[in-house]
Amino acid sequence: MPSDATIRNAVLKAGWAARCEAADIALGLTLARAKDRPGVRALGTLGEVGGWRALLALSAGTLVWGLAARDRRLADAGRRMLGAGVLASLTKMTAKRLVHRTRPNVLMDEGFYVKGWLGPNAGPWQSFPSGHSALSVAVARAVGRAYPEVRFPAYGGAAAVAFIQVLRGAHFPSDVIVGAAIGIAAEAAAEALAAAPTP
Repeated sequence: MPSDATIRNAVLKAGWAARCEAADIALGLTLARAKDRPGVRALGTLGEVGGWRALLALSAGTLVWGLAARDRRLADAGRRMLGAGVLASLTKMTAKRLVHRTRPNVLMDEGFYVKGWLGPNAGPWQSFPSGHSALSVAVARAVGRAYPEVRFPAYGGAAAVAFIQVLRGAHFPSDVIVGAAIGIAAEAAAEALAAAPTP
């Protein structure tokens, strides 16, 4: 049987986690209040540049363009972008299948919020983590590694895409933070794999 101290620590941890989640939800709902306004909808459309289709197409296009133009630096940038983007995409897809969490817009429009392990593999239930944030950050870091002179605009673009996801009610702030962390880790892992000596 667990001791009183163990039980007390478990309750305190659960309380802290619940408070963090409540704050995350409250902030997400506050930031998404204007999600249906035309300006925010327009930003949401603009933020689709951070979707997996757009970013992987951009990455592959950069690689092909660099190879066709015999521009080693551009081809290297495309290779890095593609590697980081694919790894970030695989990681976020795995996380979305392991964890389900309803999106802020579902809570705002339909009045319910559910989270847990496994669950429906459907868009309204896949708030965690933000794929747009994961891929945008991964690709921006790859661009910044290949072209250090443009890293700050690339990072700024990724941050804007991530913030738009909260404004439009697609993700809670923690979804975006975890997505960005996935992007950073995926780019670093892709870079390490590419730099590893072949046997």
